[in-house]
Amino acid sequence: MSKQEIFDRFLEFMANFAQIKSVVALRDGFIMTTPFTIGGSLFLLIANLPIPGYPEFMASIFGQDWTAPLNAVAGATFSVLALIVVMSITYKFVANEGCDASMASLLALSTFLVLMPPEIVTEGGEVVGGIIPKNWAGSNGVITAILVAFFTSYVFCYCEKNHLTIKMPDSVPSGVARAFEALIPGIALFTAAAIFYGICHYAGATTVPELIFLVIQTPLQGLSDSIGGGIVIVGLQSVLFWAGVHGPNVVGGVVSPLLLANSLDNQAILDAGGQLMGNPAAHIFTAQINDVFVKSGGCGLTLGLIIAALMVAKSSQMKSLTRMALVPGLFNINEPIIFGLPIVFNPYLLIPFTLVPLIAMVITYASIAVGFMAPFSAVQVPWTTPPIIAGFLLNGWQGAVVQIVNLVVATLIYLPFIKSQDKSLLEEERQEVEEEEAAQQV
Repeated sequence: MSKQEIFDRFLEFMANFAQIKSVVALRDGFIMTTPFTIGGSLFLLIANLPIPGYPEFMASIFGQDWTAPLNAVAGATFSVLALIVVMSITYKFVANEGCDASMASLLALSTFLVLMPPEIVTEGGEVVGGIIPKNWAGSNGVITAILVAFFTSYVFCYCEKNHLTIKMPDSVPSGVARAFEALIPGIALFTAAAIFYGICHYAGATTVPELIFLVIQTPLQGLSDSIGGGIVIVGLQSVLFWAGVHGPNVVGGVVSPLLLANSLDNQAILDAGGQLMGNPAAHIFTAQINDVFVKSGGCGLTLGLIIAALMVAKSSQMKSLTRMALVPGLFNINEPIIFGLPIVFNPYLLIPFTLVPLIAMVITYASIAVGFMAPFSAVQVPWTTPPIIAGFLLNGWQGAVVQIVNLVVATLIYLPFIKSQDKSLLEEERQEVEEEEAAQQV
């Protein structure tokens, strides 16, 4: 089998993988969490703006406890992320199957709550029950939430499609009828959850979220937090996008829960009064590195490509396209370049489009590892925030500097490849002019 055939089969596999029902629901479900994560981030950002003297200034106006309302918003978003995830993924999965997504989402939430630890132990050793522990309703419970969402979706859709429901007379209002139709799948889900709870409780003195966190989520987060894991994540995104498959969507659907959990774990360190700088317990590779520092201008760090083209381009096509793409690129929208230049299946740009994000990831990772800037907390910025501004908001002047360095390196790497591409376009334009002149002389 030739290299081209292997590559073609790889692309076919990834394209098919992206269409799997669970992967689609996972991706779309996490997109539904965006208002909560970005909204919570904005309030966290206001509470933690990286400006010297800012906390003291705010405290002098609003008092020492001025961050309490802001942190309350963060607690109602990040600290219950697993609850949001279990409902959003279930909703998307069941809706795509044409079943009652709203009822399925509520059943998924209840099923997840059955599995939760019923009590917590305070620092003083006091056992407190009758609560929903935010420790497991947040990042620590995300993988459990995903598994519960898939399980609920399959059971609910199977029951509805196979008419394993209680059918009410036509005279019964539709709202009441739908409620009774969900009774059988609901009982099945609650029974399964109770069985899993009992097995964990009596056999291992633990709970399902705690067990999954220990056996699955912790190892996966460890892999995602390594330099090797970062190379796989970032490299695969670029290769797939170059091949016409939306790499960030495909890869992000799988790794976003892990990277988000990494940043939420870091936030928990801060909330407990710890520091992230120089803390070996803090995660380095988080969602912010992948979403902001590796994608300035869009996937492939194509803002560097645009800057390089503006510096050296001579062909009319390259100059007009990059001028048009500059403003969208400043807001991390790079479809005009991806499909207009194009980058997709462009042999001139495969190497830099893949290499640049990898180098940017290594630079950012190293900047955190050596202590130049702190690991990222739960604070995020809207994906359209321009580079340098985004870096400053996330990590102060150090974050801005790292983004500037990444852009400079990206521009330098793209330059020779852009020159080759531009030379080819110039030759095509020259031939077109000669053909038009020849046609006019006939």
